[in-house]
Amino acid sequence: MGKERLWTKDFVIVFIFNFFIMLAMFLLMVTISGYAVDEFNVSTSTAGLVAGIFIVGSLIGRILTGHQLGLLGAKKIMYIGTGMFIVTYGLYFIAGNLPTLLLVRFFNGLANGVATTAVGTIAALALPKSRRGEGISYFSLSFVMATALGPFMAFFLLQHITYQTLFLIVFVLVLIASVFTVFVKTDNTTVDLTKEPKPKFEWIDKNAMPIGIVVLIICMTYSTVLSFISLFAEEQNLVATASYFFLVYATIILITRPVTGRIMDQRGANIVIYPSFVVLALGYLALGQTSSGFMLLLSGVLLGFGYGNFQSITQALCIKVADAKNVGLATSTYFIALDFGLGVGSYILGTLVPKLGYNGLYSAMVVLVVLGAIVYYMVYGRYERSRA
Repeated sequence: MGKERLWTKDFVIVFIFNFFIMLAMFLLMVTISGYAVDEFNVSTSTAGLVAGIFIVGSLIGRILTGHQLGLLGAKKIMYIGTGMFIVTYGLYFIAGNLPTLLLVRFFNGLANGVATTAVGTIAALALPKSRRGEGISYFSLSFVMATALGPFMAFFLLQHITYQTLFLIVFVLVLIASVFTVFVKTDNTTVDLTKEPKPKFEWIDKNAMPIGIVVLIICMTYSTVLSFISLFAEEQNLVATASYFFLVYATIILITRPVTGRIMDQRGANIVIYPSFVVLALGYLALGQTSSGFMLLLSGVLLGFGYGNFQSITQALCIKVADAKNVGLATSTYFIALDFGLGVGSYILGTLVPKLGYNGLYSAMVVLVVLGAIVYYMVYGRYERSRA
C-alpha cells in the first residue's frame, strides 16, 4: 500500500496562507519599535512595549479561540481572524499617536492568535494521521521561511521606502492571503447544540497541557535569543555576523524538519526529542562561549536543530495525545504555551543579565533545557512505549 497523500489541496492552501500572514507579522515585528521611536520619540522600553503587546494580544486570542473551535468550526474562525487581520493592518495607516498604536498592535496580535490557531487546526486535520508528525514538520516550515525572510526584507526595504509604504506592502500581503481562505474545505467536527448541551468553557486541553509545560520552559530559553542576540552581538563586536544568524538557523530547520517529522511518525517522538534537548543544550553552551563569528554561527546551527525540531515535534505531540474532537483545543494549548514562554521569558530571564552578563545568561539556559527534558520524561517520555 502506498503512502497516504500529504500535500492535499487544503494543506497547500493553508501552508501558503500561513506563510503570507507570518511574513506580514515579521515585517512589522522587527521594525515597529524603530517606527515608534522615530514617529513618536518614545523611549526604548516603550518601543519594546509597542512590539511586545502584539504577543499579549495573540495569547488572549488563542485562549478565546480554542473553545470556540468546537462550536463554530476552524474554517469559520479562520474567516473571522482573516477579517480582523485586514481591519487591524489597515488601522496602522491612521494610528497617529502612541495610545492608538498600542491598541492597534494589541488587536493585531488578537487577530493573529485567532487566525493562526484556526489555520494550525485545519493543517493538522488535512493530514493523514499516519503522517501527521511529518506533515506538521512541513507545515511549520511556512513559519520558518517567514522568520528568515521577514526581518531581512524589512531592513532592506526600509533603506529605500518609508514606514507608510511598508505598511502598504504588509496590507497587500494580508489581502493576498485572504483570497486563499475561500478555497479551504477541511473543517473540524463541531458540537451539535440541538442534540447535546453547550460544553463548558475550556481554554486548554488537559491531555495536551503536560506537553505544553515543556514547551513553555523551552520557549522561555529561546526568548533570550530573540530579545538579546542583537545586543549580545554588539557587545561582542559581531553585528555583521549576527545578520546571518537567523538565516543559518532557518536553513538548518528547513533541512532537518521533514526528516525528523518522518522519523517521529515511524519510530515515535523520543528518538527525536531527546537528541533535540542535547543539541539545544550544546547550542546554548556554544552561545555562552561565543567570542567569534564562527562560534556565533555554530550556535545558530545547533539551536536550529535543537529548538527548531523541538517545536514541530511537540506541536504534533499535543495533537496526538488529545481526543480527536479536541484537535483545535490542543493546537491552541500548544500555541498558548509557546506565546507565554516567549512573552514572559525575556522579561523574567532578562533580570539575570546584570549579574551574569549575556555569556552567563546563555550558559545558564542549559539548566532550563535539562529541566525541560526531565519534565518531558516525567509527563510523556517514559510512557511512550506503552502508549504506542
